[in-house]
Amino acid sequence: MVSVESERPGGELLVPTPVKIVIAGGFGTGKTTMVNSVSEIPPLHTEELLTEAGVGVDDVLGLEQKETTTVALDFGRITINPEVVLYLFGTPGQNRFWFMWDELAYGAIGAVILVDTRRLDSSFPSIDFFERRGIPFVIAVNCFEGAHAYEVAEVRRALDVDEAIPLVLCDARDRESSKTVLVSLIQHTMDRLDAMA
Repeated sequence: MVSVESERPGGELLVPTPVKIVIAGGFGTGKTTMVNSVSEIPPLHTEELLTEAGVGVDDVLGLEQKETTTVALDFGRITINPEVVLYLFGTPGQNRFWFMWDELAYGAIGAVILVDTRRLDSSFPSIDFFERRGIPFVIAVNCFEGAHAYEVAEVRRALDVDEAIPLVLCDARDRESSKTVLVSLIQHTMDRLDAMA
């Protein structure tokens, strides 16, 4: 496990600044997968098997092979440098768990909204959530195998998001791709802070 404490040249202990990021999106967009791919610690998951109790409640259209679902949150950590550690909180995607989102988003510097172009309509509630709260976010289009490949401009038009919001293509299974998304969010958040100063 990577230590989150280090020493400064003078020997004093350096405790890194914790930075909270939310990984959000609709049901089955790859939030758990992204946290898994990038976390330097074994991620905490609250996944449970999908059961018949969710039939008619959870929209599994296009996700027929999905067997588990997040029922509370995913949690992971990645050290950026000795001074900054990102704490990742993945949200549950189903409507019935949205009541937890306010708590998960509290104190976050920003959010990654994962999008599946095969189920684009599931992205709108996430976008609305962060827009209404003024929390910076980036949109990461998770490029699933077998899904039609769209240009960034096409997805932006379909989601009706402002040009100022970064929109990137990614593979949530790939560590480097997921790290690129996180860097995009951090840069976007810093740019917003600079613009407000």
